[in-house]
Amino acid sequence: LRVIYMTKFILYILVTILTTWAMDAVNINVIFKKGQVVKARVVYFLILLSIIYLVTNFIYDFIYLKIF
Repeated sequence: LRVIYMTKFILYILVTILTTWAMDAVNINVIFKKGQVVKARVVYFLILLSIIYLVTNFIYDFIYLKIF
């Protein structure tokens, strides 16, 4: 059980680094009105969290469905 949580934790860290690096190429400020910097950052952060969660769970499920 401890190995499962450790695997997921390591996946979260790796996917967070990869997603942050990839999302750095996206200019999300173009979508928002001028002066809406805080709202753009909140949306950017929520998109980042969503992608991290979805990709981590996909990889985790894919690995453990192949093994068991």
